[in-house]
Amino acid sequence: MPVVFAAHGAPVLLDDPAWMAELAAWADALPKPKAVLMVSAHWEERPTTLGATRTVPLVYDFYGFPERYYQTRYPAPGAPGLAARVRDLLRQNDVPSADQPDRGLDHGAYVPLVAMYPDAAVPVLQVSMPGLDPKALFELGRALAPLREEGVLVFGSGFLTHNMRYAFRPGIPAWAREFDEWAADALSRFDVDALQDFRARAPAAQQALPTWEHFAPVLVAAGAAAGDHPRTSFPITGFWMEGAFTRRSVQFG
Repeated sequence: MPVVFAAHGAPVLLDDPAWMAELAAWADALPKPKAVLMVSAHWEERPTTLGATRTVPLVYDFYGFPERYYQTRYPAPGAPGLAARVRDLLRQNDVPSADQPDRGLDHGAYVPLVAMYPDAAVPVLQVSMPGLDPKALFELGRALAPLREEGVLVFGSGFLTHNMRYAFRPGIPAWAREFDEWAADALSRFDVDALQDFRARAPAAQQALPTWEHFAPVLVAAGAAAGDHPRTSFPITGFWMEGAFTRRSVQFG
């Protein structure tokens, strides 16, 4: 099974038919997963924490949006068997874990899934990022890598650039293009050292990611893909909100 990292937009992505269609086409080209293991930029909790293993309400972790966005539903089945397997893999790799059985999917998780698996029939388990240490995130992905052979889609959701200060400003800033091109090159070469040290090596890293929780899930995805020198492709590219965000999404394998 490939590993993916999707630029997840925001709740307003649900009103963008072109982007929704791109995500749907991507899903159609992927093997049908038995389950999705989701790592979103919007859940950081130590130790690595497993969310709900049954269908519970979504987490509307955004504020000031029109009411219709708080009416979105995505009643995907829980994945208790996957949760047990994840706990076992984490234990084998000395990664501490915890459970939060009432924690539903946040918008970083459900927004791309609404587009990619709109019937909500694929079981989903979300796990937290245990902080933002790049090597720890990569190793978390590596611990989860065996799930790929079991039909599980390891799915990172975030943004390779994320700077709200530039949203709606006219024109795509040079720093956005520079960082996006650097990230595409590092990902294509699967340069793990560069990706983990992006804050020092990437051009305009501070402008592209004033805070970098949105970049972090791609490190988990890369870790999950690391065992087989994967071919990297970019099913979706371009910019959003005048360059504040890159839409570049990644498929390993």
